[in-house]
Amino acid sequence: MNRAHSLLASAAAALTAFATAGTAGLAGLPSAAAATRSLCGSQPVRVSGGSYIVETDEWSSSAPECVTLRGGTAYSVSRSAISNATNGAPGAYPSEFAGCHWGTCTSGGLASAPVPVSSLSVGKVSTSWSTAQPTAKGNAYDVAYDIWVSRTRKAAGGSNGNGSEIMIWLSHRGGVSPMGREVARNVRIGIHTYDIWYSAPPSPGQGNTISYSLTKGHTSVTGLDLGRVIRNAVARGYTQPSWYLIDVEAGFELWHGGSGLATKSFSVRVRK
Repeated sequence: MNRAHSLLASAAAALTAFATAGTAGLAGLPSAAAATRSLCGSQPVRVSGGSYIVETDEWSSSAPECVTLRGGTAYSVSRSAISNATNGAPGAYPSEFAGCHWGTCTSGGLASAPVPVSSLSVGKVSTSWSTAQPTAKGNAYDVAYDIWVSRTRKAAGGSNGNGSEIMIWLSHRGGVSPMGREVARNVRIGIHTYDIWYSAPPSPGQGNTISYSLTKGHTSVTGLDLGRVIRNAVARGYTQPSWYLIDVEAGFELWHGGSGLATKSFSVRVRK
């Protein structure tokens, strides 16, 4: 079975890409108004007044890969020559996030007030995401949330990877599948049904990865309740109620091609 990478493996590359931004988050990052319209390599840029950051996050490939900003939270993968083996790591994760990503933080929301897992009541944290997904043969990618739960309110040393990485796969193409082993099938959580995969920490001090793959592919979700999913991970013993939700990312892991993938809109809502 082909399997996806854990984004934990991209820690060094991601941390290097964001090193100039600092733990304050937005310092040193260009805004969408000031940035060039096309982003390539590993460039991050803030959008929607700093509430979100778009990143190209190419870390396991040197092939050309670019993202084009479309206004607001919208962007598209305008170029991708990535061609990684589908039984290994993807080449990039062009994505958008709210919260703190490897030492770089957006404005407000999860960045300023990480949410204790113990307080994730129904509707506390929800997200909506609308995408466009190319169907041309030869593409290999997933369309996935990457959600980070940290052992502490502020990720130690700027590293997100000390607790749990929880992925929610909306869809995938080209024979890729989540890393680790499948531990459950057809699990109903809220209004959606998932197959669940688990990968143990690769070494002491690092986090695990839990992937919830929708049994039916979706191009969009509206008001997805993250608390329900995270509480399922708690019930399975993979995540602890004393930990904190610090970051919600949504994007596309690219193994081969992927040009035309796009986020039409993205939002994360934290209810007080």
